[in-house]
Amino acid sequence: MLSSNRQLAPASHFTATNINREQCHEPYHHHRAPTPGMSQVTKPLPALYTVYVLRSTVRHASLYIGSTPNPPRRLKQHNGDVKGGAARTSRHTLRPWEMIVLVSGFPSMIAALKFEWALTNPHLSLHIPDESRLAVATQRKRNGMPRRPPHSLKSVVSNLHLLTGVPSFARWPLSLHFLAREPHVAWRTWLATSGKPSRPGLRVLTDYEDGPAPPPTRDNAVRDGDTATETEAAAEVSQRGIYSLPLDYKPIKAYVEKANEVVSFEREGACVHCGEELASGRGLHAMCPNDGCTGMGHLDCWSRHALSGDGDGEVIPDLCKCPSCGGEVRWGDMMKELSLRVRGAKEVDKLLKKKTTKKAAATTTTTTA
Repeated sequence: MLSSNRQLAPASHFTATNINREQCHEPYHHHRAPTPGMSQVTKPLPALYTVYVLRSTVRHASLYIGSTPNPPRRLKQHNGDVKGGAARTSRHTLRPWEMIVLVSGFPSMIAALKFEWALTNPHLSLHIPDESRLAVATQRKRNGMPRRPPHSLKSVVSNLHLLTGVPSFARWPLSLHFLAREPHVAWRTWLATSGKPSRPGLRVLTDYEDGPAPPPTRDNAVRDGDTATETEAAAEVSQRGIYSLPLDYKPIKAYVEKANEVVSFEREGACVHCGEELASGRGLHAMCPNDGCTGMGHLDCWSRHALSGDGDGEVIPDLCKCPSCGGEVRWGDMMKELSLRVRGAKEVDKLLKKKTTKKAAATTTTTTA
């Protein structure tokens, strides 16, 4: 968890508001010396990073908040099936635990930890303005620090509603997943009671037993630390809840493939915003994520376009329309592909690598012989 709670926009989101054209047109392989005291971001945006809420199936009043890039594996750890759980979830009298709420779309581990800390400590978090704070400490610890009020389903969903709308997190491409009926009902009840809708751009998804099931796929089964047989069994038993979440970049494979093909064959064309020809291999050029559209533009042009209708204080773009196809563009989706293209060569190669079937391999061997 984080000891500092300053309101900082994640560098991995390519805010781009202060990028000049000379910086954008530098080759990807050229690296400037890092500014003293600042760390270099070298990894692409993660395929998945979540903040989750656990509930004891034995005692529903017992809740736990954490973060992970792999919810199925993390749940196994909390339930003692594999090593690496948490002290607070290790009591056998409270096991097994279940994940009932997830927030996904965080641009980095640090971003998820910031949100996790704020949700765990809403009475202290500086991300919450004092006039909006819902959790108030009425007791103090021995060291004089305010004691955290106990979590309840109502307090968790109300603070989720609050945190997803505060300035620190309101521009992030977050999705809220309800994996059980009770928290979803509590969420809808809170929206009706507070009279405030969820913030624009927040995706609210439901996936529980009497709700609609996601389309079946084996790609979302538990992977890490499992054998192939266990993975197949997990895929067959359940494709709901945490087992339906994509743990890799496969959901954007077509998008990555489209951009990779255009860039590889130097067919970037002109910027869809300023009309200037895009110099292949020089600068940061983002592509529209909509199917069938190959519109590309300078990163700073996309940023100015996306922020043009927003307030002067905004630095992270959120939503905009593509000038080429007219479709809606989520900044987070576009930045995930761009960061993968610029920083994730190994991930892209793995994603686009075509599997050779045994039959095809045998045919190739016979032909060669």
